[in-house]
Amino acid sequence: MSKSLHKDICDKLRFSKLYEKYAQSMSTILYYKYGDLLNPSDKVQDAFIKLWENCAKVAPEAAKSYLYTVANNMMLNEVKHQKIVFKHQEVKPKDYTNETPEFMLRKKEFLKRYETALSTLKEEERVAFLLSKVDGKTHKEIAELLNITKKVAEHRIYAALNKLKDQLEELN
Repeated sequence: MSKSLHKDICDKLRFSKLYEKYAQSMSTILYYKYGDLLNPSDKVQDAFIKLWENCAKVAPEAAKSYLYTVANNMMLNEVKHQKIVFKHQEVKPKDYTNETPEFMLRKKEFLKRYETALSTLKEEERVAFLLSKVDGKTHKEIAELLNITKKVAEHRIYAALNKLKDQLEELN
């Protein structure tokens, strides 16, 4: 019987539905955890390729966990690689803008403080907060994406917001 279950993921239609169900949310979560620079969407694609290659070995009920683990591990490997690349590479900023120097300075200072404040949040608070405020997801959608209850999602978002308000007076 377990062999027939394993064949379910190898079925193209079921695999396609699995992709439709999880690809976007996985990409979003990886984006919030690691940023856009590391191409989270590519890692999600690679995770699905790896699942397809190993579909006979992965039980349907373990597919979601398998995908998230593989994609997260790929991102961690990319982080290690990028640390080495950045040591040997200099990124040149653009040398023109239409904004005033004062505005640019205030914007840069605020973004730096905002990123610092975000980095002080617990990972689960930061992910829930960004899913809510940047992606516009509902508390229910966030709860489903993160496999938590709606109340836990609400608590994480509000805790993150309160911590950010404490650190950034512009948010009050």
